[in-house]
Amino acid sequence: MHISEGILSAPVLGVGAGLTAAGCAVGLKKMDYKDIPKVAVLSSGFFVASLIHVPLGPTSVHLILNGLVGLLLGWAVFPAILIALFLQAILFQFGGITTLGVNTFNMALPGLVAFYLFSKATRGKNHFKAIVAAFLAGVTGVLFTGIFVAISLVFTGKPFLFLAKTVIFAHVPVMIIEGIVTSFIVVFLRKVKPELLL
Repeated sequence: MHISEGILSAPVLGVGAGLTAAGCAVGLKKMDYKDIPKVAVLSSGFFVASLIHVPLGPTSVHLILNGLVGLLLGWAVFPAILIALFLQAILFQFGGITTLGVNTFNMALPGLVAFYLFSKATRGKNHFKAIVAAFLAGVTGVLFTGIFVAISLVFTGKPFLFLAKTVIFAHVPVMIIEGIVTSFIVVFLRKVKPELLL
């Protein structure tokens, strides 16, 4: 759900950049030195997953995996997603440099929300609750990203109102797929590397 260059208004870009800078500052402060490899691997996974775009009407859809990244990283989701989006912008022209702050915030904050809502359940002893929580984390990541993208477009101007609605509805299938993928990964991690679940 990258927003391209030249679409958003200057105030929206400024607010997005400021919020992302604050999120990255907190994320870097909370990130332990030993967590750097985990952050790098998840940033790479996010980078690859969101490169595969499927055109759908006036927008395109792709896996985001921000719910999963948020579950596994907590506040470090901000720098992880920032680095991935920066590389996508300079290497493949997805999104852009001026929209980097807004795009990062729109994807990282939902990941952080998923962390606070569902990380405890994914670590708990109840296996069924962990699966449901992981599914909901995947859904939440995409849903809130769609809502934040829509808000960014609406605050830029009324001409984007239809596109804002389309972005959310176009990603309903992605929410379900992302929930399933997140569930499978969390189940796998619970068996082989439970310490990765914060």
